[in-house]
Amino acid sequence: AAIPALLYYMGILIQVQLRASKDGLVGVPKSQLPKAMEVLKAQGHLIIPILFLLYMLFFSGSTVVYAAVLTIGVTIVVAAVKKATRMSLKQIVDALADGAKQTVSVAMACACVGIVVGVSSKTGFGLTMAKTIISLGQTSILFTLVFTMVTCMILGMGVPSIPAYIITATVAAPALAKLGIPEISAHMFSFYYAMFANLTPPVALAAFAAAGLSGGDPMRTGFAAVKLAIAGFIVPFMFVYSPQLLLIDTTFLEGVRVTIGACFGVFLIGVAVEGYLFTKVNILLRLVAAGGALALIDSGIYTDIAGLCILVLLVAYQYLSAKKATKP
Repeated sequence: AAIPALLYYMGILIQVQLRASKDGLVGVPKSQLPKAMEVLKAQGHLIIPILFLLYMLFFSGSTVVYAAVLTIGVTIVVAAVKKATRMSLKQIVDALADGAKQTVSVAMACACVGIVVGVSSKTGFGLTMAKTIISLGQTSILFTLVFTMVTCMILGMGVPSIPAYIITATVAAPALAKLGIPEISAHMFSFYYAMFANLTPPVALAAFAAAGLSGGDPMRTGFAAVKLAIAGFIVPFMFVYSPQLLLIDTTFLEGVRVTIGACFGVFLIGVAVEGYLFTKVNILLRLVAAGGALALIDSGIYTDIAGLCILVLLVAYQYLSAKKATKP
């Protein structure tokens, strides 16, 4: 799972960088950044509650609510160690009230999702729909993959990672395996899209949680998340058509070659989606970039060469166009 995860986060970072460049956003100068050691010396003790929360969630066996309540108490105690971070009674009450207000939108979303998931599971609608959608793919691997993607996102709505995997593994993965797809690839494909239900509207629990923290609109946050994670939606297709990305039955050199090609493919996806590279990319070149990305998804030598040629020509053309536009 390491290489697909790398490709997913790389795709997000590339799109964020391209969008920032397109919008003229720049980072804070290094001279204005706070010194890491000074920050740790002044407020480093506030890391302790985070570590405590992680321990409670992953190793203590306690419930999420119990872990959260204890962590709130630990945070207040740890903050009181130093005068600069010590909270008064009023600040504690205000923080608790603010936290309660921010959870309202998330709680409403969870309640709605609970109704949808409950109806789907009790009536068997989810499993029936899954079997129907997968059967539509028949013997075509591509169609089956697309329909399985939709199915897994439906079944993964509002469900934690482990139950989501169990549900999709029993419904979707066997259908993929029957088409000759390696079992590991089939299970990873199902699991990936079950997780993407957390950021795909209309459910998008992760987007609702993020919107609660940022104060943004939950649905707009969800659609923005989908756009930023577009490379992640393509990565599972990559490791189905190129099992080497999961390091299945491959040599080290072949794995390196396929991984590098996939990284370039993710870069081209970012260019195609954001429409920017040194300067604005026109619609025709965006389509060419998308075609180059698809060529690099396939693990074949000739498709990789074609994709790399598109990448080099696109980068060169955009660089020269940007240089020409800046000339007086």
